[in-house]
Amino acid sequence: MTQPGTMTAMSKQMQDCVEACMSCHSMCEETMSSCMQMGGQAQMQIMRALMDCSEMTRMCADMMMRRSPMSAEMCALCAKACDMCAEACMAMPDDPQMMRCAESCRRCAEMCRAMAGARM
Repeated sequence: MTQPGTMTAMSKQMQDCVEACMSCHSMCEETMSSCMQMGGQAQMQIMRALMDCSEMTRMCADMMMRRSPMSAEMCALCAKACDMCAEACMAMPDDPQMMRCAESCRRCAEMCRAMAGARM
C-alpha cells in the first residue's frame, strides 16, 4: 500500500513516452533554429507546426512525470500535434533536418497514441 502523497513508479511505457516527447521537443527546437538560418525558405506553416509540437511535447512529458489526471487526454492531443508537424516537415523532403524531425515526430505520435489508450 502506498502512502498518501507518494507516487508510484513510472511504467516503462510511460518512461519511453516521456523520453520520446523530450527527444521530439529537442528536435523541433533544433529544426526551428535550422529554419531560421535558412531565412525565407522556411514556410510559416512549418514554423507554426514546429512551435506547436515543441510546446505540446514538453507539456505532455511534464504532465506524465507529475502523473496528471489529464495526461491521457494530453497524450492524444500531443499525438495530433506530432502528426501535423511530421506532415509539415515532409513538405521539404530534400532537407535532412526536416526528415529527422518528421521521423522523431512520428515516433513520438505513436508512443503518445499508445499512452492515450493506456490506463495511467
